[in-house]
Amino acid sequence: MRKLGFILVGLIAALHVLIAGFEMFLWESKGPEVFTVLPADLYDDTAVLALNQGLYNGFLAAGLIWALLIKDRLWQWNVAVCFLLFVAVAGLVGAFSASMTILYVQFVPAAAALVLLWLSRD
Repeated sequence: MRKLGFILVGLIAALHVLIAGFEMFLWESKGPEVFTVLPADLYDDTAVLALNQGLYNGFLAAGLIWALLIKDRLWQWNVAVCFLLFVAVAGLVGAFSASMTILYVQFVPAAAALVLLWLSRD
């Protein structure tokens, strides 16, 4: 369970690296192609907001990657759970404030990893 949980942590970290990169560097160029429900002229006006949001997603990724690098099993578990809780809360807030898709992309994987890690706790 622990190994599977940390594989999921790695996948969630990779997802947040991609989200951060998209929001920070590709928002204006690729945003209109990805989010077709929003007006195309919105992307230039919200680039600074997307940059800030991308930075926060980068922090989530950094915390999860940090957890993967910790050698002490207890601290590895503690840091992973902490950052997974951050991801889960962000997923819930995003789902109810922006799009329900965020529930499945962000909250569900974080909740699954939390369950796996909880079941494998020492």
